[in-house]
Amino acid sequence: MTTDSKYKVLLLGSGGRENAIAWKFSQSSMLDSLYCFPGNPGMEAFGECILGKVSDFGKIRDIIVEKKIDLVVAGPEDPLVGGLKNFLLEDPDTSEVLFVGPDREGARLEGSKDFAKEFMCRHGIPTAVHRTFSASEIEDAAMFLKGLKPPYVLKADGLAAGKGVLIIDDYDEAVSELKQMFSGKFGSAGSKVVIEQFLSGIECSVFIIDDGEHYMILPVAKDYKRIKDGDEGLNTGGMGSVSPVPFADDAFMKKVEERIIIPTVKGLKDDGIDYRGFIFIGLMNCDGEPFVIEYNVRMGDPETEAVMPRIESDLLSHLVAAASGNLSKEKLKISDSTSVAVISVSGGYPLSYEKGFAVNGTEKLEGVILFHSGTARDADGRLVTAGGRVLATVCVGKDLFSARRKVYDEISKIEFDGEFHRQDIGLDVAKYL
Repeated sequence: MTTDSKYKVLLLGSGGRENAIAWKFSQSSMLDSLYCFPGNPGMEAFGECILGKVSDFGKIRDIIVEKKIDLVVAGPEDPLVGGLKNFLLEDPDTSEVLFVGPDREGARLEGSKDFAKEFMCRHGIPTAVHRTFSASEIEDAAMFLKGLKPPYVLKADGLAAGKGVLIIDDYDEAVSELKQMFSGKFGSAGSKVVIEQFLSGIECSVFIIDDGEHYMILPVAKDYKRIKDGDEGLNTGGMGSVSPVPFADDAFMKKVEERIIIPTVKGLKDDGIDYRGFIFIGLMNCDGEPFVIEYNVRMGDPETEAVMPRIESDLLSHLVAAASGNLSKEKLKISDSTSVAVISVSGGYPLSYEKGFAVNGTEKLEGVILFHSGTARDADGRLVTAGGRVLATVCVGKDLFSARRKVYDEISKIEFDGEFHRQDIGLDVAKYL
C-alpha cells in the first residue's frame, strides 16, 4: 500500500505472539504510534502499554476514542469469539475504526469445532472423518467410537484454553473421558464433543491474511506442543517453532492453496461472512496430502515468533489493506532465511508453577530476537516470571542448522529459577532437507 498516512494502532494481547507483532509494526514507516493492551515488558520498547483485560470491551472502546486509534489488531481469540468487532461496529464512536479480525460469526471457525467441521464439509475442504455429539447422545457417541481405529480424537466444541483436545489409545478410556467432558471437565466448552478419526502424518501451520475476497499466504511454520524432547510428555501452549517447513514444499503448498485456502476464502464469502484478518490453518501432511485439523482466527503462538522475522515487507501496510478490503494491491516479501524460536518455560509448566522469579542474563544475549511471553516488572522494576511460557529466544540463520546452533548457544544465558526448554526444536524436520 503506497500511502503517506500514518496510523495509530491498538494491539490487543500480552503474549509472545503480540510482542512479535509489535516488533514488526515498529519497523513500519506507516506507524504513527502503537498502544498495547495490556502488553508486556517486552512490548514497552515499541509502544505504550495500558493495563487492563482484553475481555473489557468498554475499556477498549474508551482507548480507541481517547487515543484516536485508526486500526485495531486483535492478537488472541477470546475477544474475537466474544464479539469485540460487533461491539465496536455497533458503537457510533468506534464504528469507523479499521479492525483486523473477524466478527462473532466469522470467529466461530475457532469458537466452535462443530461449526468449523460443518464449514469444511459444506465447502469440500479435506478433513478427518467426524461426528458431533451432545450429552444426550452418549450411547451413539460410544458406538461411533467403536467404528473408528485407535487412537481416538475427542475435541470439546468450544474454547478450552488449548486443553480441549484429547488423543486416547484405549476405547474404554476414551468413553470414560467422553463422559467426563459431557459432565463439565472443560466447562461449557464440552457441552458438545467432536469425535474424529486420527490422522497420521506430520503437522504444519499455514497462515493467511484475508480481506474478504483476496488473500496473502504468510510463511509456513511448525510448532512443538509437547513439554519434553521427542514430543513426549504433556501438551503445552507450544515449546518452540521453526519456519520455513522443509516438507511444505511447492508441490504440497500448491495442493494447500487449491484445496484448502481458496475454498476457505470463497466459502466465507459465499456464507455471507465478511472476514478481514488472519486465518491460521492447522494442517496434517498425510503422505503429501493436506488435511485440515483445525482453523484458528488469529496467528499462532509460538509460530508467530518464527514467522515475523521472515517477513521483509511491511506487515502494517498489509493489515491496513486487509481491513480496508484492498489486499490485492499488496506485495508480500519473504526472506529465504530460517528462523528458530525456543521457549523458556517455568518449572512445573504446564501443570502448577510459581511466579515472581527474577529473570537474568537477557542483557548477555547477542544476535537474537527476544520476545516476552510471561514476564512482568516487580515493585523495583526488575524483570520477573509471570506465566508458564516466559520468553521466546529467536535466531535467524541462512539455514536450519545455523539458526539452531545459534539459538541454543544463546538461550543457555537465560536464567531464572526452574527455567526449562526443549533441546530438539527443529531437529525432526532436518531429514526433509
